[in-house]
Amino acid sequence: MTTQAWPKSARLDAPRVLDRIFAITGVRLVLEGPCPGGEVGAAYVRWPDGRRSVLTAARTQCGPLADRARAAGVPTARHELTARVDGVRVVVQQRLPGTPPDSFDAGLVAQLLQVNDRLAGVLAAEPSPQPAELHLTGDGPGFCLHGPLETHSPRSARLLEWVRSVGESCGTHMIGDDLVHMDFHHGNVLVSGGRLSGVVDWDGAVRGDRHFDLVTLRFYLAAMAPELAGPVDERLTLLSARRRRAYWAHMSLRQVDWSIRHHDAATVDRWLTVAEQGMAER
Repeated sequence: MTTQAWPKSARLDAPRVLDRIFAITGVRLVLEGPCPGGEVGAAYVRWPDGRRSVLTAARTQCGPLADRARAAGVPTARHELTARVDGVRVVVQQRLPGTPPDSFDAGLVAQLLQVNDRLAGVLAAEPSPQPAELHLTGDGPGFCLHGPLETHSPRSARLLEWVRSVGESCGTHMIGDDLVHMDFHHGNVLVSGGRLSGVVDWDGAVRGDRHFDLVTLRFYLAAMAPELAGPVDERLTLLSARRRRAYWAHMSLRQVDWSIRHHDAATVDRWLTVAEQGMAER
């Protein structure tokens, strides 16, 4: 197993960002504390008038897509302020009610399937952009890196070989007219009183095939609650084997790469085990 130190994504430095927002905009936001969960970090902040919001970093201008999801009936946060801080886009967005659930249950899975239905065809009337890239044959922009899998262990190297072969045989793009969240799992939703009260972190959202989000959900269920996967598997029977393999390969690459660079060996092994289920079955 390699000990090479691969680059990690920087955590949000909320106090520095708030100081820079004040310097840029003249708006002084008060830091209340970190938000639970998340890989890169988010923070609760308070406006001068007492409103409470959430500060996050963002790679993309995702506000309009979150607005489209909200118009389709999905609870999403409005963007209240955006700025560039030292080359990084930061967003202050509406604070939605609820908290991230600790785990999946059948009710949450059913509500996530309802959200997925609402995103069908949402972007059909929009001009068609370049299809979304799945990064199966080359590195993504700060995620889906191939090098960590290639050098981490023989097991991860075998997975990478499979991912690349899927890209060569099944293609490396996702097409469709749906709104795709791209990181659709329990860690990116809020729940209040047993009901889904928010879907957050739309930073990676794209136009494509909403079944991709179901493959993401299925990937997480395989690791955390496989007994709840039946309704998701039923939906995925509508998806061609070719697309299932491509989407599973993307998730395998993304989760294992991120784990190698940001987490411990046990986490890497857990996601490798999930990924290998797709190598054998999809």
